[in-house]
Amino acid sequence: MYCKSVFHQIEVAVNTIIKILNNLNEEDLKERPTPDKQSIGELLEHIAVIFEADWRISNEASEEEMISFYSGVSYQTLDSITEGLTTNFRALKEKYLNLSAEELMETTTSYWGLTYTRYEWLLEILAHVYHHRGQLHSMLVHCCEKDPKILMFE
Repeated sequence: MYCKSVFHQIEVAVNTIIKILNNLNEEDLKERPTPDKQSIGELLEHIAVIFEADWRISNEASEEEMISFYSGVSYQTLDSITEGLTTNFRALKEKYLNLSAEELMETTTSYWGLTYTRYEWLLEILAHVYHHRGQLHSMLVHCCEKDPKILMFE
């Protein structure tokens, strides 16, 4: 039951990110509001991979495994970002909803030493996607003068 509630909140974030994506064009992905920081496209690529990357981290993937994983990710267009975001979200949801109550309470440790229960990792994923959604919105509004004019919460 708790996971379903968390997934509802993640779904709100995913749906609003997709609405933002629908207001962008391919040229917007190249915008880099702050030198030496992520472009809009790089941030969106990161958002699209959060669900799979954080799942792997929560399952004790090594630093080397994560470097290899990230090097194989490429979401360079609005369509591929949208597809990656939705596919990775669906996969995460399926994996979590198949965990038992005992498995949700098992602790795992990231390669940098952070230890959470699997349920806490899910909450971390929720926080992570909301953080970057807010970052994206702020970049678009305050740096690119592209207010998507959408409700960010229900």
